[in-house]
Amino acid sequence: MGALEKSLPEGVLFTTIDDIINFSKEHSIWYLLFATACCGIELMQTGAPRFDVDRFGMIPRATPRQADLMIVAGTITHKMAGRVKRLYEQMPEPKYVISMGSCANCGGPFAKHAYSVLRGIDKYIPVDVYIPGCPPRPEALIHGVLTLREKMRKESTIVKRKQPVEVTV
Repeated sequence: MGALEKSLPEGVLFTTIDDIINFSKEHSIWYLLFATACCGIELMQTGAPRFDVDRFGMIPRATPRQADLMIVAGTITHKMAGRVKRLYEQMPEPKYVISMGSCANCGGPFAKHAYSVLRGIDKYIPVDVYIPGCPPRPEALIHGVLTLREKMRKESTIVKRKQPVEVTV
């Protein structure tokens, strides 16, 4: 224990603005779902009482303008990809994407025989976390969310200035 810690009154805590902002971001994730096929069914299970993603501060949103996380789950066709990109562009910064399932990650079992299936949503929008599986279990999605929260915790929000700013009065 240092001299500074000994002189502080009880209940006083030093931290950074980045830590406060990151704590807030990671404990209130508002997500937008773009789910198709069997991954969409597994995704619904994750929000049900047994797995309860609400305990992580995750709240589903119906509009991209209120969401900071997009979960893309299931088979995405070339025709749908433009809509996914438009939804992503409507989300405010900072925004994150989870790609859930083999179909969203790389086209899945349909990619070999169907010309219309997109071979990975990351060709259209940047992906932060990939969750493998066909379909992935709810536990895998929860692990992906925890991985994203760890990434959020390490981000730097405030720009570090190289030279001090001079204030003139």
